[in-house]
Amino acid sequence: MNLVLLADHQASLSKIARWYCEEWGHLREGTSHEKMIKNLHSYLNKDKVPLMVLAMEGAETVGVAQLKFREMDIYPEKEHWLGGVFVSPEHRGNKTASKIVVKILAIAASLNIEYLYLQTEKLNGGLYPQLGWKPLEQVNYDGVDVLVMENKVLT
Repeated sequence: MNLVLLADHQASLSKIARWYCEEWGHLREGTSHEKMIKNLHSYLNKDKVPLMVLAMEGAETVGVAQLKFREMDIYPEKEHWLGGVFVSPEHRGNKTASKIVVKILAIAASLNIEYLYLQTEKLNGGLYPQLGWKPLEQVNYDGVDVLVMENKVLT
């Protein structure tokens, strides 16, 4: 498996947009595949936020995650977020998500980002505690109970 930037694999935009629409599209009224592709174009960066990391098996995109700004508007003071972590169902269970998250953390460190935040529907934190993420609080956001977590990227 190779970890690459979306900026270097723009052909994956449509697939990622489809994944995101299927997984989270119901949370935002008016979400469409075309709107999602347009939104994802802002992630075509290599050395600044926002950007996306893809997991590739050969020529196939099998997972993705975002390094982004202010994912949750209820936390305007929390600037940098890990979001949109998704692995195709047929590729789950082999630590693909963990590898992508570790890569995002390394990129964040290289950009001198001190803290990253995330929200997860897994109220026990899922895979994140084993990757150094600490729970902050549980909230209901957009009608969904989520756990908000942080990771001190720079020590």
